[in-house]
Amino acid sequence: MPRLRCRRTDRNGPQIVNVDDTFPSPAELSAARRRPLVAIIGGGISGAGVAYHLALAGRDHPPAITVFEPRAELGRGLAYDTNDPAHRINVPAARMSLLPEHPADFLEWIELNDAIADDLAARRADGAIFPRRELFGRYVASALRPLVETGAVRHRRAVVTDVERDGAFWRISDSQGGQTFADYLVIATSHPSPSPPSALMALAGHPKFVADSTVPGALDVISPDDRLLVVGNGLTAADVVASLDSTGHRGPVTSISRRGLRSRGHPAVAQDPFGAFETVPVESATQLLRLVRRTIREAEQAGLTWHAVLDQVRGHGHAIWRALPVSERRRIVRHLRPFWDVHRFRIAPQVEEVLDRAVANGRMEVLAASVTSIRREGDDIGVVLRQRNGGLLERVYDAVVVTTGPAHGGILNSQPWLAKLRDLGHLALDPTGLGIACNLSSETLAGDGRPDPTLLISGPLARGTFGELMGLPQITEHAVFVASELDRKVEKDLEQD
Repeated sequence: MPRLRCRRTDRNGPQIVNVDDTFPSPAELSAARRRPLVAIIGGGISGAGVAYHLALAGRDHPPAITVFEPRAELGRGLAYDTNDPAHRINVPAARMSLLPEHPADFLEWIELNDAIADDLAARRADGAIFPRRELFGRYVASALRPLVETGAVRHRRAVVTDVERDGAFWRISDSQGGQTFADYLVIATSHPSPSPPSALMALAGHPKFVADSTVPGALDVISPDDRLLVVGNGLTAADVVASLDSTGHRGPVTSISRRGLRSRGHPAVAQDPFGAFETVPVESATQLLRLVRRTIREAEQAGLTWHAVLDQVRGHGHAIWRALPVSERRRIVRHLRPFWDVHRFRIAPQVEEVLDRAVANGRMEVLAASVTSIRREGDDIGVVLRQRNGGLLERVYDAVVVTTGPAHGGILNSQPWLAKLRDLGHLALDPTGLGIACNLSSETLAGDGRPDPTLLISGPLARGTFGELMGLPQITEHAVFVASELDRKVEKDLEQD
């Protein structure tokens, strides 16, 4: 198999030859099997990364690649398609890259383009750079742009409306009235939007009930003095508070989650990962928890913090996950994932400063609580909160924002074509409930457990099989892996012609 080429040659991306730009019919595909067509649904980093690395595989007869993405540019996706200056990447720029073998690529792109000249807060005192999230989207889009311009990757700016089998091919229908026939299909969509707790359904239709804060302009309904309840304490909650702070919100904020855990920040000084997790396989959630705690104590004796240990767990995440039986993976998801999330997914220092300041001056409180009941009194929202210790609190708010995170278990109901593929037996929910079932080749598993070599998953929706697949470094590594799997399949197709 040819080695996938990764490094971009200049600030404008790779130089590649022009390729045909068509949507072949099944008959045309059968007559020209020299050039299989790969369709990718989702043009965020998961899908764009596969397209990028597959296009640069160095093949004389590369596959035709079509990416379905309604946004204007490939590579931004939901995470990086934001103009909010308060939204920042939560990993130092030196560890963010489209190229796993060259982790400093984004940092070099920033310097080459003087991209943070208008963002003085991006560079921290220790030299680490935490730029606005929009900038990383711009970086990835700049890498994909020349591929789109030359036709190596076709950007179909449309929403997929239907997917079905048509003989040996996948037929993809879209919102622009087009139909595409593909040999291979990659699902690289986002997790579904948050599912508000049932107690909040009484707020449906309230002008200041924000069920999904990721919708552009969703927070515009909140006034500067509004008393705000944020349901959720993770990264999205931190983004909400930081965004509102940047636009002058000064009202009191209550942020709740069942355990009252707030996303942690980065260490004061960069540390190398610490611990041995690949060489000491564990077979249960309890063993893993004990090993992590013991390793943290050892790290502290060596003058390090828990950050170094969790970084090592993340780096060894795939091996750790593979060693665990499905029953133990479920236990981790049910009992330990909230603790993992707040330590693994750290907030940018700029955002952490906003939250710390709000807590210190008494404007923000973080509670371990859940919503028991809601009553609407005109525009006021009366809320009864049940604290983790069993006590009840009655509060009145002007606005409520849901930031409970994606509804992982609802992925197959989130879009009609996904539900259809499930109903026809092509897809199944992963046993852990974290995404779509697939094997270690990232091929989907049908309802009867059989893999489909023509239907693959890229990105976080495969995390039930691969474990740690939410952080950017792991997502790009997985995109390279999926691209290599597709390249191998294409090579096999060419050999058979």
